Amino acid sequence: MVDSTATRTSLADIATDDGTFAIIAMDQRNTLKRMYAAAGVADPTDAELVGAKADVVSALRQSASAFLLDPTYGIPALAELDDSGPMPGILVAAEPSARDSWEGEPRATRDPQQDAAWVRAQGGHAVKFLIQLRAGRPVGDGPDLSAEALQVVGEVIADCREQGIPSVIENLIYDLPGQHLSGREREDVIIESARQLDQLGPDLLKLEYPGSPHACRRLAGAVTAPWAVLSAGVAFDEFSHVLQVSCDEGGASGFIAGRAVWKDVVGMSRPDRQAYLVDEGQRRLDGCLAAISGRARPWTEVTGS
Repeated sequence: MVDSTATRTSLADIATDDGTFAIIAMDQRNTLKRMYAAAGVADPTDAELVGAKADVVSALRQSASAFLLDPTYGIPALAELDDSGPMPGILVAAEPSARDSWEGEPRATRDPQQDAAWVRAQGGHAVKFLIQLRAGRPVGDGPDLSAEALQVVGEVIADCREQGIPSVIENLIYDLPGQHLSGREREDVIIESARQLDQLGPDLLKLEYPGSPHACRRLAGAVTAPWAVLSAGVAFDEFSHVLQVSCDEGGASGFIAGRAVWKDVVGMSRPDRQAYLVDEGQRRLDGCLAAISGRARPWTEVTGS
């Protein structure tokens, strides 16, 4: 496991040697359980969930620059790894597993116990914090959910800066009740939300694909921090194309992706899962690496480090 006694870490600890990001995300908890249920396994045991995460890390650690894991099943999975491969960089998901809501909208919360020092104690190189900021959301008579989200993220970033550990902020936009975002409207919300988060000074942004080469160029002009594109569960072939466009047009520094690589193993027996990951899982990761090779912008170039 990563040495938890280290006093400082940086983005270099979760990046490739050329300064780009090839991070496999397997921090899902409730989402993963729903995936198991959809595959016919209604109540997977804790041992199964830990084993699945251990198998992903074990199979892909030779190529991935880091892994994004949750503290409940992912960090315990590291204890199952043998000494036959490198120990990768680790990002720890620090957002609460159960999130608050207000009249159907997500409401930002932070567990003060799951701070930067706690992530370091888990063996993490970086804090990953998921937020759902919806730029342009009308305030109305209720709470200002956007302001609350920005306040929480600001606290996370300040804590990380004080502790000397990178902050990785992930944003997922959402539809307002009775609304379905698409096209230019969705693009605008993704970009404006990213711009607002960028102003808080995160070390790395994990963002949704804004939808087109033009939108990627707009995103590149809106943020100053390095950003990595997330897969959001899309099919692998689609994600490979998204990676190329995000890097070529948006200056993305790589990817933090999970389900596009490993989602098909859910519900498999452990031997079948391990065989699939070594074969098809590695092929997909290699494809992602090929998609960003010579395209992704090194984080050191973005930050001038």
